[in-house]
Amino acid sequence: MGTGVEISEPLIEKIGTVEEEDQLIPEWKNQITIRGLVVSAVVGALFCIITHKLNLTVGIIPSLNVAAGLLGFFFVKSWTGFLSKLGFTVRPFTRQENTVIQTCVVACYGLAFSGGFGSYLLAMDERTYKLIGADYPGNRAEDVINPGLGWMIGFLFVVSFLGLFSLTPLRKVMVLDYKLTYPSGTATAMLINSFHTNTGAELAGKQVRCLGKYLSISLCWSCFKWFFSGLGDSCGFDNFPSLGLTLFKNTFYFDFSPTYVGCGLICPHIVNCSVLLGAIISWGFLWPFISQHAGDWYPSDLGSNDFKGLYGYKVFIAIALILGDGLYNLIKIIAVTVKEICNKSTKGGKLPIVTEIVADAEGSNLLLEQKKRDDIFLKDRIPTWFAASGYVGLAAISTATIPMIFPPLKWYLVLCSYLIAPALAFCNSYGTGLTDWSLASTYGKIGLFIIASLVGSNGGVVAGLAACGVMMAIVSTAADLMQDFKTGYLTLSSAKSMFVSQLVGTAMGCVIAPLTFWLFWSAFDVGSPDGPYKAPYAVIFREMAILGIEGFSELPKHCLAMCCGFFVAALVVNLLRDVTPKKISQFIPIPMAMAVPFYIGAYFAIDMFVGTVILFVWERINRKESEDYAGAVASGLICGDGIWTIPSAMLSIFRINPPICMYFGPSVSS
Repeated sequence: MGTGVEISEPLIEKIGTVEEEDQLIPEWKNQITIRGLVVSAVVGALFCIITHKLNLTVGIIPSLNVAAGLLGFFFVKSWTGFLSKLGFTVRPFTRQENTVIQTCVVACYGLAFSGGFGSYLLAMDERTYKLIGADYPGNRAEDVINPGLGWMIGFLFVVSFLGLFSLTPLRKVMVLDYKLTYPSGTATAMLINSFHTNTGAELAGKQVRCLGKYLSISLCWSCFKWFFSGLGDSCGFDNFPSLGLTLFKNTFYFDFSPTYVGCGLICPHIVNCSVLLGAIISWGFLWPFISQHAGDWYPSDLGSNDFKGLYGYKVFIAIALILGDGLYNLIKIIAVTVKEICNKSTKGGKLPIVTEIVADAEGSNLLLEQKKRDDIFLKDRIPTWFAASGYVGLAAISTATIPMIFPPLKWYLVLCSYLIAPALAFCNSYGTGLTDWSLASTYGKIGLFIIASLVGSNGGVVAGLAACGVMMAIVSTAADLMQDFKTGYLTLSSAKSMFVSQLVGTAMGCVIAPLTFWLFWSAFDVGSPDGPYKAPYAVIFREMAILGIEGFSELPKHCLAMCCGFFVAALVVNLLRDVTPKKISQFIPIPMAMAVPFYIGAYFAIDMFVGTVILFVWERINRKESEDYAGAVASGLICGDGIWTIPSAMLSIFRINPPICMYFGPSVSS
């Protein structure tokens, strides 16, 4: 992450001259095309499926912004090339249209995450209620709302648009005045700019071919794996004891998942190493140690999913790590935001880049390009009165509607959420601009705890989970919008076309995200702790809500002390990351990433670590090639595996089972 100059100058070189751009930049209405919206819907549906799959398995969602720009380019270029060969005249494909497609796709698949299909919405269903146990204090049968297409689509429509209106008036402050980096948005802009210049056309073609190659490999491999996955949950390559049967019992094995290997290629090395470290600490040492005290610390005859046993340690220690990391970063971002605002108010209104450019011919050109970008970004204004009235109107509709869907969440609680949400949305958008790490789920958890404790035992679980959804939807979509404004700014796209495409993409997501989730819900045993789609965060979120109303009284022996220890450890580790020099802090693990395998298992950490090792070796052998193609390879692996989910779900719906069960067990002497 660098300064505005370091980010902007390479992009300026790729954009071309001002005169050239004057001829290429279409009006904002012409940047939004029918073919672009069709491609956005197709890619958005694919990314929703990928996001659901990750949500229901490991809960780690890598940024797919770059992949959205790449696939948008691939589909439209393929279409226009096909029509040109048939003799039709086609409209030129511009970087602005490419940016609009990317914005639509990100808005669409973003709702597959912030819609809570793997977390707060699923935490309300009957299976999660039964997993925790009917006799568990605070876990009431009355607090059960099973997924339904109608109410899920309705809920998303009434909560998902508010975040778009909450921060629109601040786009100039965030992008031009503060010059926030938004790393994913900047990387996407650099990719799109390279696609639409003569110098980048050759590389773009190679990247697209690379993506297609690895997508095909991933799709064929996923299909091949299916034939051996049999009936039950112990068959196939997903249960291959690649590191031996002893480690396999503690979930240490490589499960041949292209998705997780692709995530390892996309996620930074420190994230992948943090996940593996968390797996080693939990499944390598902590859980075997606690298991030795069965019968003393907790009853030894409990089921594997009983919260009064080992399962309780797994869930609550993971929660402690997640909350410690989230709370630290939340406080840090709020402090940084307040400090920056105070600093800006005491300084002059000059943009930093103006004073940093030297007064020579090259500097004059850069300044001219900078002014051009600023003018285009500010030309198509979105009136403040429109944004404010849109927020107020949508908040009024939502305040009246949400209590009909979730009766325990009273209208005045919804209204209070909407009064404080813009401030939290600003903090989250600012933090995302600095670190590329959205803390939407952390803000959601804070809302969950507060509302659950206010409502109490009579409906507090459902009210807390629904409030979590309201808060997550606002802060998540606001950060996504600002990230896309940054991409639009760097690709000379109109802010109005960005806003409209975000609205269209959100509307698509409100329908596509529930429909694609319903595919999983209908075809697979979602939420089963022994199935492929365990939905780990559903249990965690329901437990958080119960914790909000019941307290810690029912936890197993020493569990609360361990939770406090890991909570403090998360704070200390984050503090060390901030106070140590960069050459040391880059090797300090991230507690949020460490927490995930505590609950889920170590197998996906092995896959992600394989991905990061491949990338590490690739960077040492040929850094330029790895920078150019690693994203395309990762996107291909993830997308191919995601595409296979559709035929796999269809086969499951029609009760067509895999023909072979490949099973590995210890040899038995005769």
